[in-house]
Amino acid sequence: MIIKPANARYEVAVVGLGYVGIPLAVGFAEAGCRTIGFDLDRSRVKELQSGHSPLTTVPSERINVLTGKNLLTFTVNKQELSESEAIIICVPTPLRTHLDPDISFILSAGEEIAPVLRKGMLVSLESSTYPGTTREDLRKVLEAKSGLKAGVDFALAFSPEREDPGNEKSVLKEMPKVVGGLTPECQERAVELYSRAVSKVVPVSSCDTAEAVKLTENIFRFINIALVNELKRIYTPMGIDIWEVIDAAKTKPFGFMPFYPGPGVGGHCIPLDPYYLTWKAREFNLDTRFIQLAGQINRGMPFYVVSHLIEGLNAISLPIQGVRILIVGLAYKPNIPDDRESPSFDIMNILREKGAQVDYYDPYIPEIGNHAGEAWSGHRSITWNPEILKGYTAAVVCTPHKEVDYPALAENIPLIVDACNIVPKSGKAHVIPA
Repeated sequence: MIIKPANARYEVAVVGLGYVGIPLAVGFAEAGCRTIGFDLDRSRVKELQSGHSPLTTVPSERINVLTGKNLLTFTVNKQELSESEAIIICVPTPLRTHLDPDISFILSAGEEIAPVLRKGMLVSLESSTYPGTTREDLRKVLEAKSGLKAGVDFALAFSPEREDPGNEKSVLKEMPKVVGGLTPECQERAVELYSRAVSKVVPVSSCDTAEAVKLTENIFRFINIALVNELKRIYTPMGIDIWEVIDAAKTKPFGFMPFYPGPGVGGHCIPLDPYYLTWKAREFNLDTRFIQLAGQINRGMPFYVVSHLIEGLNAISLPIQGVRILIVGLAYKPNIPDDRESPSFDIMNILREKGAQVDYYDPYIPEIGNHAGEAWSGHRSITWNPEILKGYTAAVVCTPHKEVDYPALAENIPLIVDACNIVPKSGKAHVIPA
């Protein structure tokens, strides 16, 4: 029997204070659990310790209330993790250059945790990954570095995060939590932990199954987005508006779920998670042609958008070389300051390679961070006013932020490629759906 550590100072420790870790730590603390957040990034921890939230989706006031009640604290000292009953890992799982999984952040987190792991503790992984990561890779690191045995000395589980930035319904307490344990006893411990902060916990038979649940959820979206992107490319030459088609189709009360086309897919889950499964499937000599085809379609959308822009410029006898083009919307989804894996960057890169002068406007992203690479790091959003807009020949709308004045855009820039079906057709601009 795995008995919880006695007299633990914290009930929960969250490792990784990013888009997933911060809301999770706040959610547990708001449920009354004594919570500590850990990150190796000293500037991030210092910012949180000062009471400032780096996420617009988690207001600073929520953090200040919790720290004031001694329910939430932040640290860069890994030794403090040993004072918790449970440790939850929320770290990035990117792809390498050739679309292979990179679980190095998970393994590094395991190496940080293992030396302070005590008997009776629970370790739960929430990072999206391929089936077998928790049971094989993370377990191996934890056991080797701690001298303890998973399922005997400490509990091990996987519970996929379901954070949806910008969605008001994405609240930890109200989001059903899938949980898979290494053993039935590990499962029991994980269910008990998450039940403190979540209204509904959904147990599944294993860590591998829970990992597969997360991949399935995002592959479902990935493939359906690819489907409507392909339908857009088919219907447009026929003179059929894909947006009108979807709006009418979604009135059917059964058998249809609306997905919408766009300039590609972005964020840290949907463009990446499918390739974790395709990589793992190769281990079993299995093809994943359906997923790979969806990937080809989605990755091709930035080129499709640019082709519409080039056609529009050709129609007014302008080459793309030297033309000033404004990208409207850098975030991967509306109304959030998150540009991870955004297809806007792909469009900007293509345009720059063709000789265009490219700027961007995004009310949520005033400056591009280092994650975008040297080509765009440090570039700032333009100031929005009519005189500045008039300096551009064309614009490409990539993200339908609510705060953008689209009528003003259509009055001041003569050519607009609209990948989001949001620009009014009544302005002076020639608006091209894409």
